[in-house]
Amino acid sequence: MSLNPHFRRRTLLSALAASAIGPGVVWSQSPKQAPGGAAATLVQIADFSAAQIDISKDFVLGTRVALQEFNLKGGLHGKSLQHQVIEVDSSPASVKAAVQTIRTNSHIVTVMGTVASAAAAQVTDLLSSELPDVAHVAPWLQTSRSEIGDNTFSIFASRQEQIAFALKSLVAIGVQEIGAIYATPAEFSNYRGDVAQVAKSLHLGCKHLGPVADLQQLGRSLASGSPRILIFLGGTPELAQFTQGIDKQATQRYIVAMSDVNLQTLQQLGFSRHAPVIATQVVPLMNTGVPLVKNFSAVLGRLFDEPPTPHSLAGFVAAKYCIAVLQSTDGNLTRGNVLTAFQQRTAIELGGFKADPDPRRRGASFVTQSMMAMDGRLVG
Repeated sequence: MSLNPHFRRRTLLSALAASAIGPGVVWSQSPKQAPGGAAATLVQIADFSAAQIDISKDFVLGTRVALQEFNLKGGLHGKSLQHQVIEVDSSPASVKAAVQTIRTNSHIVTVMGTVASAAAAQVTDLLSSELPDVAHVAPWLQTSRSEIGDNTFSIFASRQEQIAFALKSLVAIGVQEIGAIYATPAEFSNYRGDVAQVAKSLHLGCKHLGPVADLQQLGRSLASGSPRILIFLGGTPELAQFTQGIDKQATQRYIVAMSDVNLQTLQQLGFSRHAPVIATQVVPLMNTGVPLVKNFSAVLGRLFDEPPTPHSLAGFVAAKYCIAVLQSTDGNLTRGNVLTAFQQRTAIELGGFKADPDPRRRGASFVTQSMMAMDGRLVG
């Protein structure tokens, strides 16, 4: 099968982003200020590199929706909250520069909704060691970490929790072995240990495949004896390429992807009719009637001409949780007061999603899944 021409969407998005705003550039959503001084600033560090832009742009949009809605309703005690985005390219140098910007600007009271996972992990480490007085709120941190500082407040399920959720139902029907496909060397380095740990805990054999330069060829090379259940670590375009390689094989396979994958985009890029894809996500399903989803869809429709996605919903959740805690902060919004408020680690119900920053919640985090059937239908 020839590669769908839309497969180069990431390259195009990256080029457009680079021509408009390069990595390391700061831009702000500057609300009309109420009398009485400047607004407190919430900074969001976003990875707009080619590998992450399709996730980051939606996640940032969701945070903008929540903050703009809040400010239009009067903000906090009559003052608007300012949303400042610092774009990075996931390199250590660009992330360090972003943290330096935070260090030198005292009006920045918290870091919120860092995206995507690689950048979030770097920011978590840097803030823990260099700026422990700054709260790091609701990062898109999808990897389990043995040590997370007292100033990081994660509310989304880790990658290990997503994998475990997706595999448990398969174990129940007698699956004894899985395969793990790594799209790039970075995925192999970052997540091989996570996959191995989950497989071991579920008493599953695991074959690690990749990374390779040609994912289509990897798909074509799968033998009849290769595992039928495949965990895919990578983004949507890479998954499309891999599935197109296994399109002609007779052996039925199931691919389990993480929340990095957007099934709607996968439909557009082209996919294998011989390999249903199950994708996890860490927010409620978009086709449900839970209040959170209904509220988000309605507000997004009023403010922006964009369709809702799981990633933009996750950004909305991150900002809503942050706003809720800021509303409970005693006194002025200083770094110290804000950090103290978040350190209460209060679980907050957001209309169908429980934002729980308690690290002891492991095993009970919110995970859902959707499946793209062989006929292209999305089944929640």
